[in-house]
Amino acid sequence: MKKINQLDLFSGIGGFHLGFEQAGFKVKSYFSEVDPHAIAVYKHKFKNSTYVGSVTDVRGEELPKIDLITFGSPCQDFSIAGNRKGMEGDRSSLILEAIRLITECRPRVFIWENVKGTFSSNSGEDFAAIIQEFTNIGGYRLEWQLLNTAWFLPQNRERVYLVGYLDAPKRNWRGIFPITGDNPQHRTMESSRKTIAKCLTARGQADLHSGLQLIKEPIKVKSANSRGYDEAYIGDSINLTAINSTTRRGRVGEKKAQTLDTKCEQAVIEVETERIRRLHPIETERLQGFPDNHTQYGEYDGVVKLMSNSQRYKQCGNAVTVNVVQAIAENIKPIFKFK
Repeated sequence: MKKINQLDLFSGIGGFHLGFEQAGFKVKSYFSEVDPHAIAVYKHKFKNSTYVGSVTDVRGEELPKIDLITFGSPCQDFSIAGNRKGMEGDRSSLILEAIRLITECRPRVFIWENVKGTFSSNSGEDFAAIIQEFTNIGGYRLEWQLLNTAWFLPQNRERVYLVGYLDAPKRNWRGIFPITGDNPQHRTMESSRKTIAKCLTARGQADLHSGLQLIKEPIKVKSANSRGYDEAYIGDSINLTAINSTTRRGRVGEKKAQTLDTKCEQAVIEVETERIRRLHPIETERLQGFPDNHTQYGEYDGVVKLMSNSQRYKQCGNAVTVNVVQAIAENIKPIFKFK
């Protein structure tokens, strides 16, 4: 295993940390977060980690040598669903704090994750400004790509991943990207009915054959299309946002979840009753690539406490997808001369 020191900014529940671990790295994390419940989960799951406070308080000279900086800075001001204030938004401007720390720490690699709307915010000017800021650090080669969780897990979740690295191996170096859905290791779990059932069945039993039988009659979900409804079958997801809306379209996700949000306004058809029910917390963890019950407990001032379902939904909705990070980490191994 390759030992690395990671500065995990806006760390959430540790998706970057776990993704690198699953790629075979031994990670010592110094993590920064302001949400007390996410901090509690991180402390509980990663015992060897060190909490370093808010990103605005972290100083590079107070840290050991950092090999990797990861950050999925707050995205509301870039999101299509947000106010689209871009870099002028209070939350999105926190990316400048991450850039400051890259400059101070000079890690071998840094990774930034954000929503697809980053590309189009303010007619693309915000993304161009961010690239310029990364370029101004000096000495880093930059690569970026829009990746979809659906290539790995049954959730349609498009996110921008940008990687910066100081140098690269000289022989046969092909770079970090592209990562594609055509790679057999990166295919959506639609190809495996049993795996879909495991993701979208909270029991997680090994034998789910009875749950894989299609219902004879589909459930009709109101939608603003020519028919006035969409049809949902077992294995499909149903978006519950503004359920009585007469203008909402695309409520049904065929054999995959739509993008998880912080309120978990998504549902599935319960096999036993053929009724619609909200996703369970375990299901949202699975759809983001986390182990079952990753968010069930948190450590608060040394005391382990049960986490509420609302917090578990929020944390999974805010997280990076572990499997996507793992795929990137696999391609980064040559930079660290991984053996």
